[in-house]
Amino acid sequence: MSIQNNYVAIMAGGIGSRFWPESRQNLPKQFLDILGTGRTFIQDTYARFKDICPKENIYVVTHHSYEHLVKEQLPELPEANIIKEPFRKNTAPAAAYVTYKIEALNPKANIILAPADHLILDQRNFEIKAFQGLDYASRNDAILTFGIQPTRPDTGYGYIQYAKDQLEEGIAKVIVFTEKPNLDLARVFLSSGDFVWNSGIFVWNVATFTKAFKEYQPEMAEVFEQGRNSYNTPKEYATMERLYTQTTNLSIDYGLMEKAKNVFVIPSNFGWSDLGTWESAYEHSEKDYLGNASNQKSVFVVDAANCMIKSSINKLVVLQGLQDYIVVDTNDVLLICERSQEQQIKEYVAEIKRNLGEKYL
Repeated sequence: MSIQNNYVAIMAGGIGSRFWPESRQNLPKQFLDILGTGRTFIQDTYARFKDICPKENIYVVTHHSYEHLVKEQLPELPEANIIKEPFRKNTAPAAAYVTYKIEALNPKANIILAPADHLILDQRNFEIKAFQGLDYASRNDAILTFGIQPTRPDTGYGYIQYAKDQLEEGIAKVIVFTEKPNLDLARVFLSSGDFVWNSGIFVWNVATFTKAFKEYQPEMAEVFEQGRNSYNTPKEYATMERLYTQTTNLSIDYGLMEKAKNVFVIPSNFGWSDLGTWESAYEHSEKDYLGNASNQKSVFVVDAANCMIKSSINKLVVLQGLQDYIVVDTNDVLLICERSQEQQIKEYVAEIKRNLGEKYL
């Protein structure tokens, strides 16, 4: 396998409404430094892949309105490597677009498709698994995903059952994908030992993907086939504006991974979190001796414990008497929410949109 055939596509087009009010439509979470590390999620993700493939083989798939943010935060990324989606249509069209575009450049390409907003703590182990997946995809008719060894019966992740007795090269055939289970079922999955969390990071060879996409999503595959003469030309964006109206709002998990027969998983343990919620950010943030997570010196805590606190560095926040709360203060929105109720934030955003329009979104 030549490293020149390795490509990475970073998906960075989402809105990140679970991180509202910090994450907004004009500045979503992938462009924010939620954990206070000095780097945004997309900058961390880009850095993670620089030793896995040539820098010129890293692409970012994003909504066209975020092109300026990608340029600003990843100045070394060639402009031609920013793939602008004209509309948000979920991950299946995004995956197909980048795969067909890269195939037009290199018919032998192997691609890692990764979200821009995941946390990976063990970079060395991740690189080992990434090269393993790319090598396997280059030699086999296989679509791969990284499965994370579960450490708790988490109901916030999808699960993958795999054929544990058929593990070869550290890779096993997928038996079934299961959407977020209830707690009892999650406990069963954990105790069985043959389930892993679905990381949402995928690997495939372009020929393997297009063949499977034609079989399981023939109408959408035909749409992207129509773009073949426009990929990597000045006509590309105008062509995709027209073609995207014919695509379906569909996730790659449901559209392909759960249907294809040649899906394999690499059971992994590289310190992964999808960082999808304030609760996950709290888990991975530094805390004081009372369990409060805030990386700002302008936060003054009195008799408060186990809170996630985020505010403007220019504003003094005094927090007294709260326990297990999320407190997020921005210029125009103050959110105070019990940590146990944070799954409601997405619903609050929808309700605000219905009643107040998009002013605060």
